[in-house]
Amino acid sequence: MRTQLCKGFVGILCLLGMLTTGCQTGTRKNAENDIKFKTIDIEKTYHLLNNPDNPNCDFHLNFTYPTEYGDKATLEKLQSLFVFSHFGEAYETLSPEEAAEKYTKDYLEMYKELEEYFKEELKSADEEAVGSWYGYFETSNNEVVYNKGGFLSFVVSYENYTGGAHGAHTVRNHLIDLERMEFLKEEDVFVENFENALAQLLVEEITANNKLTDSKELEDIGFFSVEEIYPNDNFYADEEGITYTFNEYEIAAYVVGATQVKLPYAKIKHLLQKESPLLSIIAP
Repeated sequence: MRTQLCKGFVGILCLLGMLTTGCQTGTRKNAENDIKFKTIDIEKTYHLLNNPDNPNCDFHLNFTYPTEYGDKATLEKLQSLFVFSHFGEAYETLSPEEAAEKYTKDYLEMYKELEEYFKEELKSADEEAVGSWYGYFETSNNEVVYNKGGFLSFVVSYENYTGGAHGAHTVRNHLIDLERMEFLKEEDVFVENFENALAQLLVEEITANNKLTDSKELEDIGFFSVEEIYPNDNFYADEEGITYTFNEYEIAAYVVGATQVKLPYAKIKHLLQKESPLLSIIAP
């Protein structure tokens, strides 16, 4: 009798284990990636010729990067992707801390190169005012917007002024496949010759977002020719779909600003490759 009870109890435990395993498998794609992050925050101000009465540059860097994920080699590769995305190829081989420090130093050194020109203008200061264009600034930050199921999406934003009529704003979207440990591009996600069909979807969505019925009307509110709106590889993905960003002057006048377009998976699923990595994100 005791033996039968034990067998029955063991059977129940096995059944529960199978059910639990099944639940875990079904929700695996929604599980948070086991990545820990840290943020470096740097603020610097420098006045030309180190004189507080002179024009200055303001620099603010807010850089979030991974500190724990997988083994040492895997973490270093992931960190290099973050460094490259924020600072560029020249800093790619540096650690996040080294890259942030060097980038800050390089920015300040670049600004100091203006000092010789500034000295020349000071000589004629009695005749004409020294140009206000010497007042530079740069602000940059990144934000993780999706971190589940082996995928990591984040957005890097820049704002800067280096003279001229106005500053510049730039947004760069990134999607990392953590299994491949590389950025995903359109060619990794979509079928061949997807461009025209995806462009049409982008135009339709931008038209709807601006509460217009005819896409040609976009040209009346600051957009360039609608034929110039084309996939630009500047996208990220999350559970809802893919999001594209078109930066200033890319498809519209400066006054329009950046254009963000979110395409639900229901609208683009027919354009995804049969083995597209994004299929594992889409809910069944």
